Amino acid sequence: MLRASLITAIIILFFSCKKEKFKTDSSAQLRFTADTVYFDTVFTTLGSSTRNIRVINPYNNKLKISSLRFETGNSSSFIINVDGAQGKEFKDIEIAAKDSIYIFIQVNVNPLSVNSPLVIRDKLVFETNGNTQVVHLEAWGQNAYYHRATAAIKFKDGTYFPYSIVGQLSNAFTGSGNNYTLKTDKPHVVFGYLVVDSAQKLLVPAGSKFFMSYKAGLWVFSDGEMKIKGTLGNEVTFNSTRTEPEFYNEPGQWDRIWFNEGSTGNEIDYAIIKNGFVGVQAELTANSGTLTLNKPRRLKITNTQIHNMSLWGLYAFAYNIYGYNNVISNCKDNGLNISFGGNYTFLHCTFANYFEKGEKPRESANVNISNYYEELVLPMDTCYFGNCIIDGKLTNELNIDLKTNTSYTPSLQFSSCWLKTNINLSDVNRFNNVRTGNSITFINAANFNFKPQTGENSFLKNFTGPKASADAVKAPSDILGTSRNTTSVTAGAYEF
Repeated sequence: MLRASLITAIIILFFSCKKEKFKTDSSAQLRFTADTVYFDTVFTTLGSSTRNIRVINPYNNKLKISSLRFETGNSSSFIINVDGAQGKEFKDIEIAAKDSIYIFIQVNVNPLSVNSPLVIRDKLVFETNGNTQVVHLEAWGQNAYYHRATAAIKFKDGTYFPYSIVGQLSNAFTGSGNNYTLKTDKPHVVFGYLVVDSAQKLLVPAGSKFFMSYKAGLWVFSDGEMKIKGTLGNEVTFNSTRTEPEFYNEPGQWDRIWFNEGSTGNEIDYAIIKNGFVGVQAELTANSGTLTLNKPRRLKITNTQIHNMSLWGLYAFAYNIYGYNNVISNCKDNGLNISFGGNYTFLHCTFANYFEKGEKPRESANVNISNYYEELVLPMDTCYFGNCIIDGKLTNELNIDLKTNTSYTPSLQFSSCWLKTNINLSDVNRFNNVRTGNSITFINAANFNFKPQTGENSFLKNFTGPKASADAVKAPSDILGTSRNTTSVTAGAYEF
């Protein structure tokens, strides 16, 4: 009996002293309780917040994390605590078989500093057996209104359309019922889409500032209405949440401002819209595959700048748009894309396209006008450009592709305009008192200053005739508030 007990004790001692093996297979993957850690505290004073994540070893052997660090290194706004030790980088962290560890993550925020990013982003980088895995970190860095998606539409391909409805973040608006006014005391940061729902009306006052996250947008759904009412010097601005210098002129950082049918009261006045995918999109929706042509649909857009879009500046699909004193510039495809007909009037607008981003040069004309898709032709009762500029780097910056059928004859006219084009302009009913030539000399096209240089560009001045004067009277001041000469007219958004 004594001998047997001794043998048993020796066996137990042997195995207890034997080291547990590590899993060294290069296919080994850690598991995490979340792939993104959000810090959704809105700070009004200097403060910090802590979250945690559990890192799981799902295997029957130990795992060693050879390196844990922040993607931004020691400059990170975050700090981590691993097994009681604080730091920004750790080596050789062991996790027992079928076990896990907690990592505590802290962020320090100064929301009152204008230099603080609106959204603080970083990544925790885990390296295990040669594999690299990341956990995303996202914190709110300024005292702002953060509109985060509260619902999502799931599409057949498995992708999602995340959104929130105007009014859900109640402290960001004033008003009652379906009438809302956006507050202007703090910036508005949008994740996903912020939707003006059916029957809702949203007023966006002067000085409102929107910062849009990747793929975020503002959507005025069918039968909703939005008025953006900026003023000269106190414009409503739309830009990306990425405020670092390297993102200042980077297109495609957010999605679009999107209008559907159902209202004649949509307005944009004195807005600056930059660095998105599409600046403004105004289009009909299809109900069970049928376009809702019987509903009202109108957008008035004035004194507005749209710059640096990775697709289109202004896209119109069978809509009614009235605009003057607008500058639409530097878009990867069309600055203005009119598709499927509609009714349009543009007075004293500058369409200039000197887009230079990307590997391939732009091939599409700056302004595209069409009224059909395959065999379906829609009416274009009015498409009128008065005292406008269409310019860009290409030889031809105007593409007209219209079809006439037995029901609809499209109406298109350019009056007292300067056009960078090589198309035939002999039809005086379509091209009345227009001029062409080489590119215009602007003050600074690369930085979106499309005011023509004084002392040059005389070919843009001294348009005369009844239509030139009548159109100038409808926009008696330019985009900078300078009074226009309404008898000897200068084309474009700027008087110079």
